[in-house]
Amino acid sequence: MNKAYLIILIFALTNCTQKNVLYVCPPCAYGCDNQTYSQKGVCPTCKMTLIEKLDKEHKDSLILNRVHIHKGSGVFLVEGNKRKRDASIKVFYHKPKNFTSNSKFLISIPGAGRNGDGYRDALISASEKYNVLILSPMYVEKDYPIEDYQLGGTMFDMNIANSIEPIKGTNNVKLDEDKITYNPNYNPEEWIFSDFDRIFDLAIKATKSKQTQYDIYGHSAGGQILQRFAIFYPNSKANRIIAANTGFYTLPDSKIQMPFGIKNSIISQNDLKNSFAKKLTILAGELDNEFEKGGSLMRSKTADLQGTHRLEKAKNFYAHSQKIANELKVTFNWNIKLVPNVGHNNEKMSEAATTLLYNEK
Repeated sequence: MNKAYLIILIFALTNCTQKNVLYVCPPCAYGCDNQTYSQKGVCPTCKMTLIEKLDKEHKDSLILNRVHIHKGSGVFLVEGNKRKRDASIKVFYHKPKNFTSNSKFLISIPGAGRNGDGYRDALISASEKYNVLILSPMYVEKDYPIEDYQLGGTMFDMNIANSIEPIKGTNNVKLDEDKITYNPNYNPEEWIFSDFDRIFDLAIKATKSKQTQYDIYGHSAGGQILQRFAIFYPNSKANRIIAANTGFYTLPDSKIQMPFGIKNSIISQNDLKNSFAKKLTILAGELDNEFEKGGSLMRSKTADLQGTHRLEKAKNFYAHSQKIANELKVTFNWNIKLVPNVGHNNEKMSEAATTLLYNEK
């Protein structure tokens, strides 16, 4: 038998016993991950490298923690933290066309709408202008209610949803503090704050970046998360933190009960030294005042002590925090910036934030 013919025959017999392998695009913003291909290569739509389609039993392996970041916009999926293993998180990203291993990273935390794609999209122009990679996680509300999202998971078994009601004709919601019950969560690994470093580390590995720190921006409910992030999780890899147009604050005050202060939390006055050393900017729109109708604003006896509108709350939070830092005689790296002619508007606030972060003229 001809040697070449024998090789071809062996190859054919070997391959006829193997299953047909199909390839798919990793999850992305274009929906092309529903298409299948018979050969390896790149997706013709989004140009991501195709990966093997796995059977139903291994489906989660296809989408969970498979981080592929190509130039342009896309999305990947990561698992939740220690307490939220089954509550996966979509992370929407934009990688600028001139990205290098020295490009900076900006994580953008959405407001109450949880629209990570919209928050990513609002920063695409800045991503290209400043050559910054954007990451915006989406926390689905059914998996991450208020105590797990706005309050970062620092409290659980909370009945806040049953303790609030909208005030007709306004953007305000009234909180009945006498109805609230909760348990403090003393495990930092179960707070969503721990997710940000993990998402950053996965993106660093996927892009072969040399960065060791990231910047992080949040608007409205996202701003709530980040002012608490600075207080409760000061040893993160975050470099600069921007909390914009926050609806209500957790003051670094051990005399005020959670969630309005840190009494009954694991944060001590000694811990606040590290918190006050973080580079936190309170960013407030000058028009996010008593006349602003956008977003929802919590009102209650204790919340109103911080101010009755977001601009007033921002100023009072900063002043109160500075006073505590001075009493403790520790370094205070927090600051406050007011954005003129802007109200409760993420697009304009994110533009102000990236200008503040990356316009180095």
